[in-house]
Amino acid sequence: MMAGFEPQIIAFCCNWCTYAAADLAGTSRMHYPPNVRIVRVMCSGMVDPIYVLKAFEGGVDGILVAGCHLTDCHYIDGPVKCDETVNKLREVLHVLGLEDKRLRREMVAASEGVLFAQVINEMVEDLKKLGPSPFKAKTEALA
Repeated sequence: MMAGFEPQIIAFCCNWCTYAAADLAGTSRMHYPPNVRIVRVMCSGMVDPIYVLKAFEGGVDGILVAGCHLTDCHYIDGPVKCDETVNKLREVLHVLGLEDKRLRREMVAASEGVLFAQVINEMVEDLKKLGPSPFKAKTEALA
């Protein structure tokens, strides 16, 4: 672990479930690090891979794509589309030399604020072990 390193995480959260779980975690005063920035999307299946790749290119250390459980999706097959997208993204990340733990896929229902906080805590710990994104140094050099 790097001393003083705090990973930056972007979480693409489904409007109907995971975003509500993040809100529940906050209003219930559950503890999780402030390392995450939430991007609210209507459905996890609608997350464009370009947004994920642009975030990594910009130096973010980790990305969470989270949405409804398989049977709870307002758009019926959103979780299936999300899984397909994340699997394709993992292949691209391997080509780019990024570790698997930098991209995480979760299903978090609106009532699972505790799970949302747990996922963020786990991600922060995993990313601290990995260290900063290799793209971070390149973006800082350009600034």
